[in-house]
Amino acid sequence: MSIQLGKLCSCIVQQHFGDVVRMVADDLFAAVAKTLSMVIKSTGLSKSEVCKALAILLKFGLARHQPNKAGSATEYILDYEKVLMVLRYPRFVHLIQTKYGPECATLTEELLRAGCQTASYVILKGTAISDVKDKNTITKFREKFSDLVAKNYFIRAPDPKPIDPSNELEMLDYESANLFQMPELDLRKLLDLQEGKTTKAPDEGIHWLVNLEKFHLDFRDSIMINAAERLIDSSAGECLKFLLQLMYSRTKPWEMVSNPIPMVELKQLCEKKSNNLEMIKFLDQYVAVIESVNFVSKFGDTGGGQFTVNMKKILEQLTWSCIENVITEKYGSKAARIFRVIRMKKYIEQEDIQKEAMIPAKEAKQLTYKLLEENFLQIQTFRKTGGGNAGAPKSFFLFYVNQAQIVSMLLEICYKALYNSITRSTHDKTVNKRLIEKSQRLDSIVEAMKDRGESEEYIAEIQETLTPPEKEILQKVKIRVKSLYSAEIGIDETIFLLKLYQQYQRK
Repeated sequence: MSIQLGKLCSCIVQQHFGDVVRMVADDLFAAVAKTLSMVIKSTGLSKSEVCKALAILLKFGLARHQPNKAGSATEYILDYEKVLMVLRYPRFVHLIQTKYGPECATLTEELLRAGCQTASYVILKGTAISDVKDKNTITKFREKFSDLVAKNYFIRAPDPKPIDPSNELEMLDYESANLFQMPELDLRKLLDLQEGKTTKAPDEGIHWLVNLEKFHLDFRDSIMINAAERLIDSSAGECLKFLLQLMYSRTKPWEMVSNPIPMVELKQLCEKKSNNLEMIKFLDQYVAVIESVNFVSKFGDTGGGQFTVNMKKILEQLTWSCIENVITEKYGSKAARIFRVIRMKKYIEQEDIQKEAMIPAKEAKQLTYKLLEENFLQIQTFRKTGGGNAGAPKSFFLFYVNQAQIVSMLLEICYKALYNSITRSTHDKTVNKRLIEKSQRLDSIVEAMKDRGESEEYIAEIQETLTPPEKEILQKVKIRVKSLYSAEIGIDETIFLLKLYQQYQRK
């Protein structure tokens, strides 16, 4: 945990949940774990305010609770990784929209908004948003919810499990057998609940969460498939996609190396599901090319050949590419070449760098020490007793690269950039709040007038209430906010890749 990460988490919580929840989140971030009484004392808030804030954090999965070591009280811990994922929610919705359509996207968005909720509540909420509200719509949304559960995008929330009947301490317990078991939702009961004839939901007590792990698996696969497409072509990306599908049928999703995948099964799957005749015809060659870039490794020759997918190695390569891109953008292509030479040689002296990188000595020295200053390079000193009359010790300075250290540094830079981007975007919206609200009111009035069939001249006259200088300011604000939001998405993708690298390195 770092200062930059703490500032970013504080900013995200404040933006989405307000000042009181932010104060509690900041207090939990500063400590490993705290009990309710400790949080009340350190924040100066009332017990009611702290309880509500903790309830919000727990409901959205941004904090967790557990008994303290003595077993005498419950302590609360902020899950800062989950706080960062709040920024990823729009990407979750977009993924579902792309793969399964608008109804599934609506259900995902409503469950993300609710944090933790029953299926009936989310289904009825989704029905209320749709234009048509009838029996068929509820049936459709119920089926879509079941599909998302079956595909593991929604997961059951853990049930509180009493630790000791003599006190009120509880732990959250996942029943693995029921994680993706959809409850019976009678259509008549859902209709009665929608019409207000009853207040009791048919699935009361069974709550659901968005399964972040499943979304992250999709994002991870997407990164690798896109990388294969950029390195080779779209057919190679499609080939890797089918390899990953076969991998999931025989290997746990987060394993570092998959179990062997027979070439025969890959051919059968491609012929069954793909319309890419070129890929099917040259499948052996595509697999050989994917193997040459170290995305897969040959395991054996039985059954037409067997291949394994090495996740750890792939993510190491993608992380190296990410680091080199950062260096290229900040210091130029020559600096990236020097970095690449040092990485390949592992340990190298200054004089050898300029020869290997084919860069003039003065420029190579300047760039090398610039990278050293910015912590992209490390230096190792060796002392050796030299010959000759003096007999003085001679020192050798060798440059090397520490990937794990660079990744940690880049994560800190990403946290800072995200914090600055969110802060600047919030500032622009606050300063121009009156103008933005005026524009929104005008847009709603114009829409209503068009629905009523008002004349174009009258509508144009109403639109002129927003003066040209105001329109210019508003346009600039919209462009800047949109640009900052695009930057946030790009930074979050980088954070995701770097976090994946760290996750696999820890295994």
